[in-house]
Formats: sequence, C-alpha cells, structure tokens
Amino acid sequence: MEALTVSRLDWAAAAAPSPADPEDSGDRYLVVPHSRGALVVVADGVGHGPEAAAAAQLAIEVAGRSAHGSPLALLRECHQALRATRGAVVSVASFDDAERTMTWAGVGNVEGVLLRADPRAAPRQESLLLRSGVVGHELPPLAALLLGVEAGDTLVFATDGVRPEFAADLNAQVPPQRLADLILTRYQKGSDDALVLVARVRGDGA
Repeated sequence: MEALTVSRLDWAAAAAPSPADPEDSGDRYLVVPHSRGALVVVADGVGHGPEAAAAAQLAIEVAGRSAHGSPLALLRECHQALRATRGAVVSVASFDDAERTMTWAGVGNVEGVLLRADPRAAPRQESLLLRSGVVGHELPPLAALLLGVEAGDTLVFATDGVRPEFAADLNAQVPPQRLADLILTRYQKGSDDALVLVARVRGDGA
C-alpha cells in the first residue's frame, strides 16, 4: 500500500490486534489537516476489548474536532471527554507548514521518535518526553516541545504493543508504509494490540 498524503505529510500505518481481542483493537490513530498544516494522533485505550476500543475511538473523535488547537489544549479536551471511560494514553504532534515546525506532547506510553533526514544532524533522533498518566483519569502536568522540521524528517508513533527498541532501527530512506510494516513485523510483542504510524515531511517540490 502506498503512503497517503495530508498537507505536507506522507504517512502510513500498520496495526495488529491483540490475540485476546482480535475484533476490538484498543489502538486508534488520526491524521488530519488543519489551517496551518496537519495533526497526527495515536491513542491506546487502557486494557483490552470493546471498552478499550471505545475510549481510544472517543479520544480520536475529540482530537478530530479540536485539530486546530494546540496539542496541550487537545489533550485537556480529551481528558474531559474520557472521564466516563477507561481512559487512554495519547500522543499528539501538530505540524505547521509555514513555520516548518512540529509541536508534540504525550500522556502515557505511546512512544514518539523524530528521525532527521540529514545524517549530519545532532541529535539524529529526538524522542517524545512522555508524561506518566492516563487521559480521562489522571492528567499530569503537561508540557509540549516545539521542534524545527525539514523535508524528509520522519515521525514515528508506536503503542506499547511495539517494543521500544524499534527506535534503533529507523531509516529515513525507507518509504513510510514499508517502514511501518517493518517496525510492526520486527518489534510487535504479540501479546497486545500494536500500532505504528509513520509520517514524513514532504519537500517543497513534492
């Protein structure tokens, strides 16, 4: 499958449900344009089964309605909306095309890595600072980080069904769909829902 395009992002996802609940994955994602660029969200409902899936889906729906806002405002809106659910862990990245920036934030354990296209960049990788908590139940003090991004820079979000060692095996030259599939194949735990989302910044002439 070829990568999809939203705003100045080429993106793709790969997922595998938990063997315990193959019909109700608790992992959900969203890639949607907004007035300045694009929003990328991955949510993982607490636990397994229909209740976990419902919590993650509600987080995605709220994010879709709030795509124009900041990542921190979005997380707070999700927190209010998910109070009656099991809750979810959520990571968010908002891209600003004109400013060539990405602002990201996360609550829980949806891992985030930004891989620079330039091999001379220092550091070559940036990791999302995750705040411990559960959206809908225990919202920690929130913080977002603003990063500059260039063509070819690649964002990867992965839920906790994917071993974090995937970050050592990233390649900015591999197409987004192939990279998502490779990470899932090599690093999924097999005992939990697993989801990988890859988003790559397009060049000016793309």
